[in-house]
Amino acid sequence: MHAYLKSALTLALCVPLLAAQAVDDSLAVIAHPGVPKVDATTLQRLYTGRAIEVAGSPVNVVNLTSGNPVRERFLTQVLKTDNERYIAYWTVRRHVGKGVPPRELRSTAEVIEFVQSTPGAVGYVGSADIKPGMNVVFKP
Repeated sequence: MHAYLKSALTLALCVPLLAAQAVDDSLAVIAHPGVPKVDATTLQRLYTGRAIEVAGSPVNVVNLTSGNPVRERFLTQVLKTDNERYIAYWTVRRHVGKGVPPRELRSTAEVIEFVQSTPGAVGYVGSADIKPGMNVVFKP
């Protein structure tokens, strides 16, 4: 009986920890090697087309597709907006000839591949997708 209670207590303590890991909502901004660390203001300027360089070098930012939960977190936590407003912003900006929105990729795997293979590339992924050797330039 004592062993049963010990097992039940251990299980009761571990389940909340597993649940916390399952809803990890952290994200990270990654960049091609050589791109320096950036702050939230710089990212806001890059993802709204008001800046195209970091430390004097051109950058190429990419987004995940609309509806992706990591994109939603990025827009909320870093750009301080939502998807509807972000799309509307770019619709107006494109209409008046002030640029085009960042390229959209379908998955974090595509973002990682693009960033690693494209000089100056910047993208965002869930923190769980970070692997050793990646150039993490910002974490909210």
